[in-house]
Amino acid sequence: MSIGVAGEVTRTRTGDRVGTPRTLDDVLDRGTKRLRELQCPGGWWAGELESNVTITAQHLFFLEFLQLRDDETTAGVRAELLARQRADGLWAIYEGGEPDLNATVEAYTALRLAGLGSDAPELARAQAFCLERGGIGATRTFTRIWLSLLGLWSWDDVPQLPVELSLLPPTAPVSLYTFACWARQTIMPLAVVMHYRPVRPVADKRAARELDLGVRETARRGIWDDVDRFMRRYARVSIKPGRERALAVAERWIIDRQELDGSWGGIQPPWVWSVIALVCRGHGPESPYVQKGLKGWQRFLLDESDRRRPEACQSPIWDTALAVLGLRAAGVPAGDPALERAGKWLLAEEVRARGDWALRLPGAPAGGWAFEYDNDLYPDVDDAAVVALALEELELGEPAVRRACDWIVAMQSANGGWAAFDVDNDAEWLYEIPFCDFGAVIDPPSVDVAAHAVELLAGRSEYQAAVDRGVGYLLAEQEQDGSWFGRWGVNYVYGLGAALPALEAAGYDRHDPAVQHAVDWLASRQNPDGGFGEDCRSYDPGAAGEDWRGRGMSTPSQTAWALMALVAAGAAETEIAARAADWLSASQRDDGDWDEAPFTGTGFPRDFMIRYHLYRIVWPMIALGRYRVALASE
Repeated sequence: MSIGVAGEVTRTRTGDRVGTPRTLDDVLDRGTKRLRELQCPGGWWAGELESNVTITAQHLFFLEFLQLRDDETTAGVRAELLARQRADGLWAIYEGGEPDLNATVEAYTALRLAGLGSDAPELARAQAFCLERGGIGATRTFTRIWLSLLGLWSWDDVPQLPVELSLLPPTAPVSLYTFACWARQTIMPLAVVMHYRPVRPVADKRAARELDLGVRETARRGIWDDVDRFMRRYARVSIKPGRERALAVAERWIIDRQELDGSWGGIQPPWVWSVIALVCRGHGPESPYVQKGLKGWQRFLLDESDRRRPEACQSPIWDTALAVLGLRAAGVPAGDPALERAGKWLLAEEVRARGDWALRLPGAPAGGWAFEYDNDLYPDVDDAAVVALALEELELGEPAVRRACDWIVAMQSANGGWAAFDVDNDAEWLYEIPFCDFGAVIDPPSVDVAAHAVELLAGRSEYQAAVDRGVGYLLAEQEQDGSWFGRWGVNYVYGLGAALPALEAAGYDRHDPAVQHAVDWLASRQNPDGGFGEDCRSYDPGAAGEDWRGRGMSTPSQTAWALMALVAAGAAETEIAARAADWLSASQRDDGDWDEAPFTGTGFPRDFMIRYHLYRIVWPMIALGRYRVALASE
């Protein structure tokens, strides 16, 4: 795509200038300079993937269990947790969020472990909050498992999962593979740990026993309560036929899924629990799997002044693909050395291994990309599509791009959509199991992933059948108000910002009522300052979430998604688009970057929110670059 002559940010047919005197050229040049500065010497980009205090607290729990906690780490975690404390003394799971019981219990417990007394003034409000809401017994399963590991809760009062899951074939009505990939990678080691019920008691002066108010009554779940009671009783039986074989198979399953960098899945939950499970199975400090796991985990630790926190995951492939698209949209030539380095690095990261996804697609070709540095067993459709789009911009790697396209087509679900990691992984009934109360445990198709797949495949006629099914899925998923739900970004603005560019790429009529309905919804959600934003509470069910759909303080990434949607809908020359572009221009820092404190990324809706530190610059670059082209072509 050629880049046209720059126009003023506010050039419209329907409105007057409302913002800044900067031209689009100026804004994009500044952003280009900033992105160049942020590129790593090896060619990739890697912004911090910021999550919440539970990951930091669990880091301390992990080291305590392994007897690796030292004074420096303890002090760093303590400083980080106190710095993340809300003004009222509690903790949330995203910036500006409401108090969260699980986060507050885990942060409180970690600070007690780090040396603060139960009467410490910093903990007074948190202690009262936790006790008012039922204490440890009212927390999610994950929180209670961590505290059981430290002797602060009883293993008897944790929902059970049998390690015999390891013996069930993928084709069984229920098996490990009924769960999403991130869930199965965590459930398998947890099932091993639950067999052994290990405890590393915390010294009384550091133990948050004051939060134990006993078991809390929960709503009945019918037959699943009976199943859970049986499994708890069975866990205490001394003789379990087949248990040793199941444990050995589970151990081998875990070892076989360790990545080259020592991780499991490139994400924190399966990583730390796999190490703990191997320790339970007798792997000591000399074990190559434990050593590799602990060494790799060190790369996820971030030091900031006197504070220390781990990343739950790292996103270099995703960040790099978006940075490439941003620079190309800004007019940087495909042959630019920075882009050539990025392209070569991306090509080297192509996944050719056959991971868990292949168990249900034995004849499907391998291809695509993962999210992290090393996650060859779990490529995902979203990264595969966006990386392929970036490589097409660079005119590089056509064989790799075609392999990705073939793999993506094979990964299309029965309803025409695409999920991130698996096909038709949509067993909603899993949420009835008492254990599954901690976030997403399945990976059904989503609008944003499907949209990126359609956007890629639409440029290649041989995939027309898959594109037609994908477009049908997108249209069927449009909300009554004209928006689309966003699974991996907050939220309806993200879904719409992916869906409309996909429909444009597929040649869908811009004048169709579905497109115009989406534009009308955006117009109704624009903030008085011209920007767009959406609070994470839009994921809440019912009326509580409805009130937040497309509403929140303006942010660079969400304003960019809205502008991308407007451009794709043929609405670039409207006052709505001009005001959004003006807001992005006016809010740009002098160094070409933007500021963005709110969390606009999603791991598990409302359970695990993410702040991608590069979102604030890559998305505005893509949006403003496309906007400039659209204005010049009118």
